[in-house]
Amino acid sequence: MIKSFIPIILLTISNIFMTFAWYGHLKFKSSALWIVILVSWGIAFAEYCFQVPANRIGHQYFSAAQLKTIQEVITLIVFCVFSVLYLKEGLKWNYLVGFGFIAIAVFFIFKKW
Repeated sequence: MIKSFIPIILLTISNIFMTFAWYGHLKFKSSALWIVILVSWGIAFAEYCFQVPANRIGHQYFSAAQLKTIQEVITLIVFCVFSVLYLKEGLKWNYLVGFGFIAIAVFFIFKKW
């Protein structure tokens, strides 16, 4: 059971890198686009160094669809924190409602029918 948390930890680290690679440059709009792309690719490489092992290990415990669902939920959580703390953008009520619908999807994906 404890070993099944390893992919979740790796996916969380991966998503932190991914979020900075995809959205971190939004605070540096005056930087040349080619520099931003190169920096983002460098960060994305670090992201893949966690993502690939997470999926490889995780597939021992979860189906591919479950792994993707876990990854998406982690992405939303990491992005919410990033958006509020780094980008200084608030979470609106309709975002939270949309995330709630995603939580309902998680229920259906993980429910043993």
